[in-house]
Amino acid sequence: MKKIQQSTLSNNQLSNNHHNFKAILKGFWRFFWYDDSVASWLVNVIVAFAVIKFLVYPGLGLLLGTPFPIVAVVSESMEHAPENEILCGQQFTAFQESFDNYWKVCGEWYETRGIEKEEFQKFPFKNGFDKGDVIILWRANSNVHLGDILVFQGDKPQPIIHRVVKITEENSGKRYYQTKGDHNSESIDSGVGEMHITQERVYGKGVLRIPYLGWVKIGFVEVVKVFGIKIQR
Repeated sequence: MKKIQQSTLSNNQLSNNHHNFKAILKGFWRFFWYDDSVASWLVNVIVAFAVIKFLVYPGLGLLLGTPFPIVAVVSESMEHAPENEILCGQQFTAFQESFDNYWKVCGEWYETRGIEKEEFQKFPFKNGFDKGDVIILWRANSNVHLGDILVFQGDKPQPIIHRVVKITEENSGKRYYQTKGDHNSESIDSGVGEMHITQERVYGKGVLRIPYLGWVKIGFVEVVKVFGIKIQR
């Protein structure tokens, strides 16, 4: 009789625990989806960030063959318009953005290195791209050509995204790349290290641009910085 009572109590405890667990899940579900509080919003942001970082991002990396399948553009180094009235090292008070005007200002640098206007116009992203854009990457090896957009590890923590302006082969066919930001006056060695990029430093090449979406990440990084949290871009 005593054993039957103990068994009954044990079953009741399991049932109560089960109901309590279901109640907790329902409560969290209502909080997550329907609550309008700041706490609920923060939890949504954290969960979305975790899902993208630990599930979506690695999955895309396997599919596209690169550890950096998606990058947010966080600087103006590929823009074809002046930033603080400067474009390719020259100052402007008024500038009408177009490819022809860009080439009038920046084209000489490329022409002295054997890249003519007609060839540049056939390059991917011939009009550059802007801070806040998102670039989708594909694996980069022997498929990298002059004019491609390359993402590589520079001398700073965050990867660099610039255009290939020179490809050389040394040491029995080993490839090296030189890149340049379309907005910049020249290739940068110190601090960026883009004069002699080895294949081991390359993460991928850009194949698709999604405008503005990168501002979500930039904004999130700036918000969490207020709380003393630093996220590598």
